[in-house]
Amino acid sequence: MQIINYNKPGGREMLDKVLSRARLDYTDAPAVVSKIIEDVKFGGDAALLKYTHKFDCDFINETNILVTKDEINEAYGLIDKNLAEIIKKSAKRIEDFHSRQKKSSWFDTYENGEILGQMVLPLDKVGVYVPGGKAAYPSSVLMSLIPASVAGVKNIIMCTPPGKDGKINPAILVAASVAGAGKIFKAGGAQAIAAMAFGTGSVPKVDKIVGPGNIYVALAKRYVFGFVNIDSVAGPSDILVIADKSANAKYVAADLLSQAEHDELAAAVLVTPCEELAFAVNAEFEKMLEKTPRSEIAKVSAQNNGAIIVVNTIEEAFEISNKIAPEHLEICVSDAFSMLPYVKNAGAVFLGNYSPEPLGDYIAGPNHVLPTGGTARFFSPLNIDDFTKKTSILHFDKKSFESLADDCITFAESEGLFAHADSIRARFL
Repeated sequence: MQIINYNKPGGREMLDKVLSRARLDYTDAPAVVSKIIEDVKFGGDAALLKYTHKFDCDFINETNILVTKDEINEAYGLIDKNLAEIIKKSAKRIEDFHSRQKKSSWFDTYENGEILGQMVLPLDKVGVYVPGGKAAYPSSVLMSLIPASVAGVKNIIMCTPPGKDGKINPAILVAASVAGAGKIFKAGGAQAIAAMAFGTGSVPKVDKIVGPGNIYVALAKRYVFGFVNIDSVAGPSDILVIADKSANAKYVAADLLSQAEHDELAAAVLVTPCEELAFAVNAEFEKMLEKTPRSEIAKVSAQNNGAIIVVNTIEEAFEISNKIAPEHLEICVSDAFSMLPYVKNAGAVFLGNYSPEPLGDYIAGPNHVLPTGGTARFFSPLNIDDFTKKTSILHFDKKSFESLADDCITFAESEGLFAHADSIRARFL
């Protein structure tokens, strides 16, 4: 990793260069996605199966696209029993955390006869996309499905691509079963997003689609937004660690590497006022880099998007952090809790030397679906609110209506909306 002194000549420019990560090269992806979406929108199951045969498995059809109970039961026998228990334990912690986010409908009654309020209702149907292929992420299944279930969504479907053998990774199926998936379909890519957005003979149309995916999935979600709601269009993962001289260099290096191994566009950054720590972390990182199984990916990530930034003060470190708005922010300082007031923009904050980011990925309880690419400035982690909708309630009796009628008429006429004003006047005729 390159070490940058933020306050020396060229330091800030070097930081800006590191942080302006290369965006995904779309090449022909938008045109490909647009064609797939339109085909599935108008062709239904026939188009969905055509693309499933092309990209995933050539013998999926209307009779076996839906995962059966027998397949789920088989999955429990195929995964390590200890892993199954850990999935259940993680699910319970995620459920407990998200249960605290629930909001109730409310009504306020006023002496003049007004009643104002808000109904909080769950969405009816939610679709969850789960990546397949070479990687399997049962943790993402839990993080996407459980908040929807806690929110009260009754119809939760899941789409995930099958392997060449027509099967779904058993850990994915077990996680989906534990998390409360209603129906699981063997469909992936942009075609699965289109199927959930518009409905096919097999896959029902949903109200919202959540879940990560590759560039084709991300563009498909962007394409169907407006026909359905989506959670976000996620970008590459990132971590920023703020550490002082009390931090353990080996811990910090390990945490940086945990993000660098995601993919070549992932970003891992350390900001510290301690130059000695900066060099110690870099040395530990280089040693670990040679031993990790995904070293080739991590090397590219570290070279292109990684940095160790030396600053004058901890306060300056937080100024940089708030500018970056990291997905994951680790605070490894002597009194981590005292630093919380300095945090303005971050997806999730990990306090202290024994709160590493991977703990949040798997079992701590808070959601690991977080805002990426600096969007923590205005986006939140996936939560209960993503699976509910709010409806305003208004009631006025004659007395309370009359107290606001003249003001309403004046407001309406100032906007040139005279029928609006007449709607009020009609009550006086």
